[in-house]
Amino acid sequence: MPAALNIRDMRADEAEPLGRLLIDAYSGLDGFPTLTEQPQYYDLLARVGSFADKPGVRVLVALAGRGELVGGVVYFGQMAEYGSGGIATSLEDASGIRLLAIDARHRGLGAGKALTQACVDLARRAGRAQVVLHTTEAMHVAWRMYEKLGFIRAPELDFLQQSLPVFGFRLQMD
Repeated sequence: MPAALNIRDMRADEAEPLGRLLIDAYSGLDGFPTLTEQPQYYDLLARVGSFADKPGVRVLVALAGRGELVGGVVYFGQMAEYGSGGIATSLEDASGIRLLAIDARHRGLGAGKALTQACVDLARRAGRAQVVLHTTEAMHVAWRMYEKLGFIRAPELDFLQQSLPVFGFRLQMD
């Protein structure tokens, strides 16, 4: 993690800016569905702060310098709250990661890795056997980061979100 990067739980006043950051990041991905194609998903991004109201869920933010919001992620301590398609929500020994996004101006500086590692650390402290996440082809750049952190493709966790293929990854904990 870069020295000037701070990872912590989102404050209430950061929910709206984080929602905008997520919308900007996801809508800028080549091949990712547009607001018109999946309005419910973009509404979910805008309301990212509401995840913090669910049991065992934490919304983490990455802050640079003097508190500039550079990214965020949602950590699910238990998969029942994860809210994806497929079988992931039935996994009892897992934690989950969703909605990782980094402001375009700060990509490549380690914030995504730091946020993902923070989630892995939370899962490890909770005694989880694995961490699950989902991603799409439009987010293929992030796949390399996940693999470097030890995640492997888990095709049994794949599903379709409308017509969009969503790919599962899992990290088996030591």
